[in-house]
Amino acid sequence: MKILLVLPVSRKNVLGKSFAFNLPFLGLITLASHTPEDVEVVLIDERVDKIDFNEKYDLVGITVMTPLAPRAYQIAHKFKEKGIKVVLGGMHASALPEEVLEHADSVVIGEGEKIWSTLLEDVKNERLQKRYQADNFMDLAELLAPKREFLNKEKCAPVEFVETTRGCPFGCHFCSVTHFFGGRYRTRPVDNVIEEIKTFKPTKKRFSIKNVVFFVDDNIIGRREHAKELFEKIKPYGLNWLGQASLDIAKDEEMLKLAADSGCMGLLIGFESLSDDVLKNVAKKANKVSDYMEAVKKIHSYGLGIMGSFVFGFDADDTNVFSKCIDFAEEAKLEGVYLGILTPYPGTRFYDQYKREGRLLHSNWEFYDTSNVVFKPTKMTEKELKEGYLWAYKRAYSLKSMFKRLKHTTALKSFVWPMNVGFNLTVRKIAKALK
Repeated sequence: MKILLVLPVSRKNVLGKSFAFNLPFLGLITLASHTPEDVEVVLIDERVDKIDFNEKYDLVGITVMTPLAPRAYQIAHKFKEKGIKVVLGGMHASALPEEVLEHADSVVIGEGEKIWSTLLEDVKNERLQKRYQADNFMDLAELLAPKREFLNKEKCAPVEFVETTRGCPFGCHFCSVTHFFGGRYRTRPVDNVIEEIKTFKPTKKRFSIKNVVFFVDDNIIGRREHAKELFEKIKPYGLNWLGQASLDIAKDEEMLKLAADSGCMGLLIGFESLSDDVLKNVAKKANKVSDYMEAVKKIHSYGLGIMGSFVFGFDADDTNVFSKCIDFAEEAKLEGVYLGILTPYPGTRFYDQYKREGRLLHSNWEFYDTSNVVFKPTKMTEKELKEGYLWAYKRAYSLKSMFKRLKHTTALKSFVWPMNVGFNLTVRKIAKALK
């Protein structure tokens, strides 16, 4: 049996044409590792490869993020017209399975690893079902290391993505993680992670920093003992790593020291808003605005950089929110800033709320990319929200702002400066794409 796995891309939205670099991905290459050995797997990343629709396959599997859904549906229909079975999975498919089934023969709801071999066996026996969903969430002790040989590393940023946990107990109203991965924090045995790290192979030198790893976990410190064990055991491998963490890490000096000693270059932290009212309304319980500045100083004191993530468009936000955000980023000397327009993705509480209130402007999923306005804001116009977002991004990655933020950084300068230059190029592409 021969199958095709596809990571689609849309040239119509920001995700398809704006990033200055291609990042690796884990979902499909992990699914490939859970594919039986007697099944031939072909994997296409549309960012760097083209699909040959004349090739014969027994099954085509497509992963679907919301802004890429229209392109995924196009691909599905082209293969279905040739009599080839198509299955769709991913966050969008799990949130709107009925919609997906209008375009595919089958849908995988939730995590796919546990039921993948069953689905393939059904394909072999010509009994493919409409829906597949595991009875419970994946035990991460059973998770196989992804098959990285499927990645086109010469066309991706020289960084390895690694997963050590899944799930998030917080349930912020704008986030789809809890819906997809569950509200229980699950950990992968650290020794399994180490065995995966041991397999990493050096690539041709295209970057001044070696052994760069990004831990994709939504909150790498979500279970303290697991994080401590991880940080201790990765020390011998000389990693330069990045991850995502809640602001709680600033309250734990032992964890900060362990992170720094184990090679952490910086953390992506979701500040989200500079309003306590907003944080309360969206259930971002771990954050308190009055703690922000001291927390940043504490994290910086260990030589760790911070990529601050902020969202614009909450109901309490007015047009002052943009300058306040960038003023804070410059005063706090954040090493990076990631900005997004609030996007009510299917499967989130905001989507249900805005749909109920009649505030969704449309369901053209290609524009659900965090750079377009797809709902009616309350304290500004749609145009003001979009233009304010662009203004904030341009200012954050202007040479003047970068110099303010990075002049005295204690983080690894040979990483944060190139990263900011990369984002400067990305912002230019975003601005061009949104014209």
